Amino acid sequence: MSDKVLSQFTPEKAEKKVKAAKKFRYGIIGTGWIAEAHVESIKMMDDVEIVAMADLVPGKAEAFAKKMGLDAAKIHYYPSHKEMIDNEKLDGVSICTYNATHAECAIYSLEHGVNVLLEKPFTVTLDEAVAVCKAEKKSKKLLTIGIQPRMDNNMKEIKRIVDSGELGKVYYIRIGGGRRRGVPNSTFIEKKTAGIGALGDIGCYALDMVLNAIGYPKPLTVSGYKSAFFGPNPKYNNPADAARFDVDDFAAGFVRLEGGIIVDFITSWATHINTPGDTIILGTEGALRIPSTDCWNGSVGGQMTLYKDVAGLQTEIKLPLLPDVPNGLFYQKIKSFVDAVRNNLPSPVPSSQIIYNQAIIDGIVKSSDLGKEIEIKIPKI
Repeated sequence: MSDKVLSQFTPEKAEKKVKAAKKFRYGIIGTGWIAEAHVESIKMMDDVEIVAMADLVPGKAEAFAKKMGLDAAKIHYYPSHKEMIDNEKLDGVSICTYNATHAECAIYSLEHGVNVLLEKPFTVTLDEAVAVCKAEKKSKKLLTIGIQPRMDNNMKEIKRIVDSGELGKVYYIRIGGGRRRGVPNSTFIEKKTAGIGALGDIGCYALDMVLNAIGYPKPLTVSGYKSAFFGPNPKYNNPADAARFDVDDFAAGFVRLEGGIIVDFITSWATHINTPGDTIILGTEGALRIPSTDCWNGSVGGQMTLYKDVAGLQTEIKLPLLPDVPNGLFYQKIKSFVDAVRNNLPSPVPSSQIIYNQAIIDGIVKSSDLGKEIEIKIPKI
């Protein structure tokens, strides 16, 4: 055998060095409790490193990094999102601040060339959501909204059922769920930080579950209602929290969508009943019942039931529960964001959809304040 042939099998030729992929440089804006889930998920990703954190409270970010078991000395800390964005070269950020600052943090990040994972709710108002969408469009960077139930297998199954045509034309949806008792505290319960209460906190999840399933048709009108009989009442809430509570703990809306679809919506942090009911999707060829959960945990509350007429017989088909996703929903939420940025993929939870979600929430607030049905008008982006 010639030396030329033999040389093909020498170690120098057989072993090729593979260049390690550049790590995704990640920043965290806001180091409250929701940021814990982001950091725990990022710690499981070998190709992602947290290089910077920003928080308005002096020393909070440093203490947070140590608490989360990070190499705190390798992270840069800033007193504001602007200083962090201005001084770091970042591939992406998680915005984990309170609701009232979602828009300003997202807009500044996008305008300065940084991809954004924005925690839910999208914003407080529709006007803010529109401003964020305009900044996204101009920047050409990626924005995804942090609605992690989208990643759940059972939630995906709801959309697959609708898309399959088994329900025929969907014409009516009732959203159940909500909590008997589950009023949070911290920045969730004041308008100056949260802007909206249960309506934005868990209502956005419920709306996304059904709107995503039916392809996010445009909302046209809404008649809304909101109240707060539990949060501000020391009989049902911690007296200190009750004294500063000034957002909604219950909300409802009757929404008309394009395509002649009605959404009958309800959500709550607190009521006197264990659940206002399951979510149901009614179609011309079938119906789907989605069991409610005690507290929005990202999945369904039990086996879903598909109702169909088969050969003239009324049938009920119990659908098997599908397994949990690997490493949990937050991990999948962040991984889908990182993968989309790295591979130039579409946004996992795009603003073009969630702006309709926000428009409904905003419409419920405005309709409730006016005491009448209103038209939903979404400006052109």
